[in-house]
Amino acid sequence: MQTLTNTPQESAEARSEPVFLQIDGVSKSYPTPNGVYPVLDGIDLNVQKGQFVCVIGHSGCGKSTLLNMVAGFLEPTEGEVRLEEAKIVEPGPDRMVVFQNYALLPWKSVYDNVYLAVKTVYKDKSKEEIHDITQKHLEMVGLTEAANKSPSQISGGMKQRVSIARALAIRPKVLILDEPFGALDPITREELQDELLDIWREHELTVLMITHDIDEALYLADRLVMMTNGPAAQIGEVMEIPFNRPRARDRMMEDPRYYELRNYALDFLFRRFAHDDT
Repeated sequence: MQTLTNTPQESAEARSEPVFLQIDGVSKSYPTPNGVYPVLDGIDLNVQKGQFVCVIGHSGCGKSTLLNMVAGFLEPTEGEVRLEEAKIVEPGPDRMVVFQNYALLPWKSVYDNVYLAVKTVYKDKSKEEIHDITQKHLEMVGLTEAANKSPSQISGGMKQRVSIARALAIRPKVLILDEPFGALDPITREELQDELLDIWREHELTVLMITHDIDEALYLADRLVMMTNGPAAQIGEVMEIPFNRPRARDRMMEDPRYYELRNYALDFLFRRFAHDDT
C-alpha cells in the first residue's frame, strides 16, 4: 500500500510538469472570544493541469475552507494560493464553484440562470453568441427541453446539471465542486458522476472536489487528498489512484486494488483519525 500513497511533498517532487495550481504553506485561523481558532495549518499541495483531485475528511477539517481559498472567497492567514504563478486574492471566472445546494436564482429560468452567468463574464459578446453558448451547455447536460422551467419545477439532479452547465459555460481553468452530489439519490448520483467525467475529459478541466464518499472519490479522482481532523487540520496523506481511464465502474470494483485502496482510506478516516464522540 505504501507505493500507492505519498505525502504532498513527495507527490509534487515526483512530477516534472510545471505546477498549475499551488497551495503553498497555507494556514487559516479566526479570532474568537476565547482566542485564535486554527482551522488549517500548513497546507502544501500541488495540482497539475487537467488533474481530478478529491478532498476527503471528517466534518470540521477545513475542506470547504481550503476550497474557498482556491475560489478566492477567503484569504489565507498565512501562505498563499497561486494559479499559473499568479496569487489568488479574489474570486474570478477562471475558478468556478458548484455547490451542493445548487445556488440557482429561483426567479430565473434554467436558461436564464446560465445565460446571466455568460453575459456577466463575456461582456464583449453579442446576444446571439451568448445564446449559442447557453444553448450548447444546456444541451451538454441534457437540459434543452427544460430550458424554460424554473428551478422549482425540476428535480435535484436537474438543478445540479444547471449548476454544472452554468459553471462550464464560462470556460473556467479550475472547476471547484463542494460535495455536489451529496443530496442526490444513488442512481442520479452515479449518472452525474459519469456525466462529470465525460465533461472533464472533453474540456480537459482541472477539478477540485470535496466528497464524503470514498467510492465516489476512487471512481472519479486521479488523487485523493485525505485531511486530518480539525482544529489545525493538515493533509495527512495523498493517495494516488492507479486505475486507467476511461474507467468502467463494474470492472474497477472487481479489481483487488480497489478494495485495498478503499480499506486504506476507511482506516485513515475511521481508525487513525476517527472522531472522538465521547
